[in-house]
Amino acid sequence: MAGETRKKAGKPSADGEAEGNGVSAASWNGHSGVPVGDEVASGLDESFIYYPPGAYTHEELGFSGDQVLDMYRNMLLQRRFEERAAQMYGKQKIGGFLHLYIGQEAVSTGSACAMEIGKDSVITAYRDHGLGLALGMTPNECMAELFGKVGGSSRGKGGSMHYFKKELNFYGGHGIVGGHIAVGAGIAFAHKYKGDGGVCLTYLGDGAVGQGSFHETMNLAALYETPCVFVIENNEYAMGTATHRAFAQTDFHRYAHSYGMISSLASGMDIFSVYKAMSDHIAQARNNRPSILEVRTYRYRGHSMSDPANYRTREELDARKEEDPIIRLKGYMLERELSSNEEFDAADDEVKRIVMDAVAFSEASDAPPIREIYEHVYSQADYPFLTD
Repeated sequence: MAGETRKKAGKPSADGEAEGNGVSAASWNGHSGVPVGDEVASGLDESFIYYPPGAYTHEELGFSGDQVLDMYRNMLLQRRFEERAAQMYGKQKIGGFLHLYIGQEAVSTGSACAMEIGKDSVITAYRDHGLGLALGMTPNECMAELFGKVGGSSRGKGGSMHYFKKELNFYGGHGIVGGHIAVGAGIAFAHKYKGDGGVCLTYLGDGAVGQGSFHETMNLAALYETPCVFVIENNEYAMGTATHRAFAQTDFHRYAHSYGMISSLASGMDIFSVYKAMSDHIAQARNNRPSILEVRTYRYRGHSMSDPANYRTREELDARKEEDPIIRLKGYMLERELSSNEEFDAADDEVKRIVMDAVAFSEASDAPPIREIYEHVYSQADYPFLTD
């Protein structure tokens, strides 16, 4: 699905609007800026584009009805996977931390559809299950990793926060807030150095924007013109503190201006908004123009399984559930007769079966033997002073 060649969405036009109903900077909350592609005196682009929800159709973006259904299934797989993972955590089948992606599925799926999987690279923080599934990791290896079994993507050694898949250029899954951002810039630099045409998508949460590593990396990425898209998944609460209580500037895309970088704002509750924005940003990255894409989304569960999320009201949560990206896409498809309720029910039954099979696979998989404790730690083949 994600690696297919398809008609790309239009480039931003000269008036600052993205073709296909993009909204100019001036019409979004008083922002102003030069459209992507217009050179300024410094030789860098000084730009801002807003990709609003409901502004794009699948036909405009070059998707067939079957491809839209595939998107829906992928998002639904992530949702059902996370729900079952939460249940398994409650049964003490999963240890450590568990950060669920419920509510943010349009971000991962829309991104995967826009990139070239296997050519481009992805790195993210600890809320990584959705991205792994969107990129093509199997539910079996994803669930087994949560169970700490050898059938997992990291042979059970990484757990929830450390998904890796070398074949997909998926480099984690990182537990230290903001610690992976510089690694993402390094991966992007490697793409540029090798001349392989790849870009690196570096995902981070809104809480990581307050880390010094974020700002240091933005400076170096801009200075060295790395092919990197820094995707801020702004779910509004970091761990449990609302962004307006932690940041003087809550429009995180504005930080790009300080580093002479391109910036955009997209709706993480609309998969077409994410796809359109990501397509444009990836195109810029292939020309060695780093950028910041803020995606405003929402998580429906707590920060982790131990978080009761008492910092938000039931009324707020119920209101945000009206924006559920899966329900939004389902309504879109029904309205345009791209699918039927019967097909949706069948897809849900199939996805639930796949996830339950993943649980069974994980239960049957072995735990990693103790002798592997030092393996995959050092690049050298043998460290006898540790292993003997």
